[in-house]
Amino acid sequence: MKVIGMHASDLLLNRYSAMKLSDPAPAAEALERILSSAVRAPDHGRLRPWRFILIDGDRRLQFGDLLADSLRRRRPDAPEDALNRERGKALRAPLIIVVAAACNPTAKIPVIEQILAAGAAAQNIMLAVFAEGFGAMWKTGDAAYDDDVKTALGLAAGDAIVGFLYVGTDSTGPSPVPQPSWRDFVRPWGGAPSA
Repeated sequence: MKVIGMHASDLLLNRYSAMKLSDPAPAAEALERILSSAVRAPDHGRLRPWRFILIDGDRRLQFGDLLADSLRRRRPDAPEDALNRERGKALRAPLIIVVAAACNPTAKIPVIEQILAAGAAAQNIMLAVFAEGFGAMWKTGDAAYDDDVKTALGLAAGDAIVGFLYVGTDSTGPSPVPQPSWRDFVRPWGGAPSA
């Protein structure tokens, strides 16, 4: 179900995170549009800190081993079934897009803003995937903060993985859990307190 002609506000109001993904992943042309939308994200200072690492096919098995190794380093006593569950995370979808911020601590722009720019790029990916008629889920977990995982993915230890975006064909549709109302998160500011 490709929704490219959808009005932007309808896309924003209807997007959801997939619960289960299967083959196929977006083909090359759709993936090009998805990644092109990512680099249109807001970017204070035009640092373009975002980096995207694509993991598909058998490379997902290697990524699963990387996740299991990360768990083993954090928890040397982890049972084999926990390590296997960690390996299995790499097979949640036919494509994983690792979104990271190549952080430059010497830049005039604070590192947090560089990370937020990469987060905005990840959100653009999530929206574009949905617009292309596919599903995605955004995950992190302890492995996202593991310097050895970053290095294995070609990143520096000081870089920030903002998400592992799992992408494929949505197998289940939206969650039955009701969406929150924006009203629950908004309040007017009453002004500064008097001195």
